Amino acid sequence: MDLLTQAQIKGVQSEFVDALGKLRVTDPVALKSILDALPEKRVYRFVEGPVVLRALRHSRTELAATGGVPLKWTITGNAKVIAQGETREPVIAWPADLPLGYHRLTLTDAEGATEEVPMIVAPERAFGGDFDRGWLLAVQLYSIRSDRNWGIGDFTDLAGLVRLAKQLGADGVGLNPLHVLFDDHPADCSPYSPNSRLFLNPLYIDVEAIPEFSADLVPNAAATAARLREGDRVPYADMAALKWRALRAAFDAFVTKASGVRRNQFEAFRADRAPLLSRFACFEVLRHRFVSPWWEWPVEWQQPDDAKCAELRNGPDKREVEFVEFVQWTADNQLHAAKELASQLGMRVGLYLDVAVGVQSNGFDAWNEQIAISRHLAVGAPPDVLNTAGQDWGLAGFNAGGLESQSFVPFADMLAASMRHAGAIRIDHVLGLKRLYLVPRGFKPDNGAYVQMPFEALLGAIARESAAHKCIVIGEDLGTVPEGFRETMQDFGIWSYLVMMFERDDAGHFRSTDFYRPNALVTLNTHDLCTYAGWRSFSDLKVKRSLGLDPGENEQDRWDALGMLDEILRQNGITANDLYSVLAFLSRTPSRLLAVSMEDLLGVIDQPNIPGTIDEHPNWRQRLPVALDKIASKVDLTALRAATRERSLIGGS
Repeated sequence: MDLLTQAQIKGVQSEFVDALGKLRVTDPVALKSILDALPEKRVYRFVEGPVVLRALRHSRTELAATGGVPLKWTITGNAKVIAQGETREPVIAWPADLPLGYHRLTLTDAEGATEEVPMIVAPERAFGGDFDRGWLLAVQLYSIRSDRNWGIGDFTDLAGLVRLAKQLGADGVGLNPLHVLFDDHPADCSPYSPNSRLFLNPLYIDVEAIPEFSADLVPNAAATAARLREGDRVPYADMAALKWRALRAAFDAFVTKASGVRRNQFEAFRADRAPLLSRFACFEVLRHRFVSPWWEWPVEWQQPDDAKCAELRNGPDKREVEFVEFVQWTADNQLHAAKELASQLGMRVGLYLDVAVGVQSNGFDAWNEQIAISRHLAVGAPPDVLNTAGQDWGLAGFNAGGLESQSFVPFADMLAASMRHAGAIRIDHVLGLKRLYLVPRGFKPDNGAYVQMPFEALLGAIARESAAHKCIVIGEDLGTVPEGFRETMQDFGIWSYLVMMFERDDAGHFRSTDFYRPNALVTLNTHDLCTYAGWRSFSDLKVKRSLGLDPGENEQDRWDALGMLDEILRQNGITANDLYSVLAFLSRTPSRLLAVSMEDLLGVIDQPNIPGTIDEHPNWRQRLPVALDKIASKVDLTALRAATRERSLIGGS
C-alpha cells in the first residue's frame, strides 16, 4: 500500500496551506515516520465510524451501501448485552432508553460478515452550570507565599485561596494543571509537561496536615522550610528534597500507627482507583529502578501487565509501591478538602482546573496507553506569523485508532481525573479534538502533518463525563479554527475561551461587550501573555527583546493599542483605564464566567511564562510579592467589588 493511501486511511493530511498562505507538503520520509507511529485505523464496512448517540434526540444511524440487510445489531457494555435488534432498512433506529456510557456495537449482515464498532451514548449537552454569570480568581498555586508552607504554595494554601475568593465575591479559584510531574527532576516544573494527566503533583501536599506526621520525624524541617520560603522564586530542588523526605517519614508513621479508620480509607481509595493507581505506583517504582525510558526497560516490563504488577506489589518492593499510592491518596484527600470547602461556602464553581494537551513520552500515560498514545510523535503547530519555523511542544497525544479500539475509555479516564475535583475544567488546545498537528521525532516542526481525530466521539465523551461529574468544560479555542468548529463545540455544550487581548478586529480595535458569547470564559490575558501592568509599562517588549525574541509589535503599536483600549472603555461609559476599569468592561460582557488573575490584582509586571523559553526566563518559578494573608489588604476591594458587582457573590445578581 502506497504512502498516500495509508495516509488517507489513517486520516493524515500530508498537504495543507499554512497560516502564511504557503502550501506545505510533508516530506515522504517524515510522512512514513508518522504513519509507522500510528496504530492501524479500522475501516468500517457498515457504518462511517464510531457511533455517537445523544439523549433526547431521535437517534438514527445511516448504514453504508456495502451493508447487506437484514442487519443484526447487538450493544454490549460491562460484558453484558444492553440491547439488540435487526433492521431490514439501510438505517438503524436506536432504542430511546439506552444507558449513557461507552459501549461496543456488533453488526452482522445476512451473509454472516461481522464487525465491531465503538459506541458512545452521551447526554444531549455537557453540564452547563446552574448560575447566570460569575467570576473566578486565577492563581499559580506554586507562587503562593504563606508563613507556614514549605517554599511552594500547597493545598492548605489553596483552601486559604478559596476563602479569599469568597471574601472577594468570586465563584471559585482557577489553577494551572495539577498533573503529576517527575519527582526526580523537580526543576522541570512546567505544569503543562506532565508525567501523567491521571494523577496529582505531590509537591502541593501540605505534609504537616497528614495526621501521622510530626515535626520530630524530620530534623530541622521547620528551619529548612523557613529558609525555603525566602526569595522571589520557588527553590524546586531543595523544596522537593525536603518534602519527599517528610512524605516518606509520614508514610512510615502511617504504616506503624495509623488508626483503623485511616487504614480502611486508604484501602478503599486503592480499590476505587484500581487498576490505574496500581499500575502508576508500579511504573514509578520501575522508573526509579531502571533509570531509563520505559522502552529501554527489560522486555517483561515494557508493557503494563497487571499480573506482573501484582507480583511487584507483593514482593520486596511492596512498601515502595504502597508509598506511591499513599502519596496520591494524600494529595487526593487534600485537594478534595479544598473542593468541599468551596461547596460549603456556596461557591458556584469551586475549583477550575486546566488539562494539558499531552504528556511526556517517557511518562506513565504513554507507557500505560501505548496504542492510544503515540510516543514517537509530538503535538505542535505548523509555521505561522509568530512562529515561522513551526512549533514542537515535545508532548505525546492521543491518536484516533488507539482510542477507537478502546471505546474512548482512556480519554474518558483522563477527563474524569480532573473533573472529580473540579466545577469547571479547561481543555488546552481544544482544536486537537478535531485534528492534531504531529511532528515525528527527529524532524523539524515544519515537517509535521495534520492528523484527523474522531471529533464527534470525543465531544460525546466530554458531554458524558461533564454531566456525570457536573463539571463545566471550557475549550481553549484561540486563533483560527476550521469553519463550523466552534458551532459544533457549542452544540455539545462546551464553552469557548475568550481573551480580551486577542479580541480585536483587523484594524486592531477592541471588540465591544456584545461581541462576547454567553457560554464562554472571558479573561484579560493568560499565563502566556503579559500582565496588565507589564502591558501598560511596555515591560514585556523589553524583556522579550532582551531574550532574543520578537515581541510581534513595536512601541508605536503598543501606544496605538493603549489608545484603542481607552476608546472601547469610553464607548462603554468607562472613563478611567486602570485594571478595575478593564474588569468592569469584561464584567459587562454576556460571557458567563470571568477569570481575573492574581498577578493583575497585585500589579505584578513580569508574566508567569514566556513561550519559547526554558531557562532564559524564570517560567513557573516566580512567587507573588505578597503573602496569602496580606493579599486582601493589598487589593482595592472597593474597586474590585464595584467592577464585578454584576456577577459577584457579594451583592450581585
